[in-house]
Amino acid sequence: MSQLRVALAQLNVTVGDVDGNAEKIVAWTRNAVERGAHVVAFPEMALTGYPVEDLALRGSFVDASQAKIQTLAKRLADEGLGDIVVVCGYLDRATGTAMGVDRLGRPKGSPTNAAAVIHQGHVVTSAVKHHLPNYGVFDEFRHFVPGNTLQVVRIHGIDVALAICEDLWQDGGPVAVAKAADAGLLLVINSSPYEANKDDVRGELVTRRAREADCALAYVNLIGGQDELVFDGDSLISDAEGNIFARAPQFEQGSMVVDLELPAATGTPSGTHEGIEIVHTVIHEDALPAYEPIAAAVAPRLADEAEMYGAIVTGLRDYVQKNGFKSVLLGLSGGIDSSLVAAIACDAIGSEHVFGISNPSVYSSDHSKDDAAELAARTGLNYRVIPIQPMVQPFLDTLGLTDLAEENLQARVRAVIWMGLSNADGHLVLACGNKSELSVGYSTIYGDAVGGFAPLKDVPKTVVWRLAKWRNEDAKARGKQPPIPENSIAKPPSAELRPGQQDTDSLPPYDLLDDMLDDYVELDRGSAELVAAGFETELVSKVIQLVDRAEYKRRQYPPGPKITHKAFGRDRRLPITNAWREDARKAAEH
Repeated sequence: MSQLRVALAQLNVTVGDVDGNAEKIVAWTRNAVERGAHVVAFPEMALTGYPVEDLALRGSFVDASQAKIQTLAKRLADEGLGDIVVVCGYLDRATGTAMGVDRLGRPKGSPTNAAAVIHQGHVVTSAVKHHLPNYGVFDEFRHFVPGNTLQVVRIHGIDVALAICEDLWQDGGPVAVAKAADAGLLLVINSSPYEANKDDVRGELVTRRAREADCALAYVNLIGGQDELVFDGDSLISDAEGNIFARAPQFEQGSMVVDLELPAATGTPSGTHEGIEIVHTVIHEDALPAYEPIAAAVAPRLADEAEMYGAIVTGLRDYVQKNGFKSVLLGLSGGIDSSLVAAIACDAIGSEHVFGISNPSVYSSDHSKDDAAELAARTGLNYRVIPIQPMVQPFLDTLGLTDLAEENLQARVRAVIWMGLSNADGHLVLACGNKSELSVGYSTIYGDAVGGFAPLKDVPKTVVWRLAKWRNEDAKARGKQPPIPENSIAKPPSAELRPGQQDTDSLPPYDLLDDMLDDYVELDRGSAELVAAGFETELVSKVIQLVDRAEYKRRQYPPGPKITHKAFGRDRRLPITNAWREDARKAAEH
């Protein structure tokens, strides 16, 4: 067996910031060298950020990535970092005359999702992603052309096979060929977005693929927020038997350095296996002299609520910082949703940068006003009270609005106040609606739905309560004051836009609603299946009608971090103009 010290650097990069991302790659390469690593791996598309979406189709952007990977290689050598082998994701372009010609059905310019292998000032070879996902949040078949090789790089006498993200998730392709190549290590670079419990699925996948390839497997993943996506890191290493013995923390930028004992290269020749060409590149033929290894560490797993909360905080923090905002503003009603958003915002960017605005109306209860003020006191955010009735009344007197129009007017006046303060002071306005409300259209368009980012967009109402309770319990465990008033958690939810209003006046109880929405939205089950599952026929018809009619509202809602299997927007895309209707009553008749 031969030794190899590998560094897995899970970075937080910014899409399009090629220069800034390159600086991070240099810094963490230096960190790896200082810690004695022989190989350092960076995530998928680390140089350009991920996902680049249609930037991949812009020739100038591809050119910039290609040029920067070459200058990065030279710079690493110039700064005394040339000895370490660097594996780094970047945007490349397929070579060959045929690939340079634009054709219908192929991405313009033939861009590729690639991994550069850098050593002694040069890009010695590149691997190209073979499987291009075209489901859920991914549109890679639109943006890239696939590779058809397995790159095997000999490093200190060990054959290291390279793969990129989806190549691990799909059967066949380069990962399936790693065993035929007799690789000692399968190194996979990834930008795998977070969703609840994905770390468990990811761990099982790595275990299975390591056994199939019959070699150790090292998996490095991106961290950070990019619009609606959050990347959680969770880099890990498995031995050939599928035992995970090293794991990095979630949502933390850093580098995990691990010593591996791996079989020496056997000299398997290049060739083609199952349509994949095995390409060998030799950097070091001889093994390293024996040295004292360092112990591997396994980061503790996060509880479900801690994991989801961390994802939302990460998504909000990066959206604020990467888009150049200094502060956020939200309406504080004293209710559970705005209270949780306020706590998340304070954790993400600091309470001194959070501005909470209370806009009581004639229907606002004293306890709601008190709860909003108490949350502000507990968190230390900037708090201001601006009553809306002096602004609402002239509209009512002029237009004669009543009933629902009067209710929506109150929400829209509040939105005008928030957006006015945003324009004046440069705050990013946060929308506080949750996924359950967004599903059934229980929000006022151009009212409480305004804003630039929606932290709870993909969080069902029942999970909002779970997260609020978890955040308070976590604070108590750390000897801190819980940020959310208990009354905000315990009281029945209400928009308080008319006397005595409660959410259950318009909607079923949230535990029942979320159960039904899980079937209809997340699992795409039809009305007949919902009725068969035990939901009452009339209720199914009502909820489905609410969901289907609210598509136009969802299209105009701000982005928010994805935490579930199927988020609105990137994951679930339905037409607004749509005559198809699920009819639970007809289903029940049959």
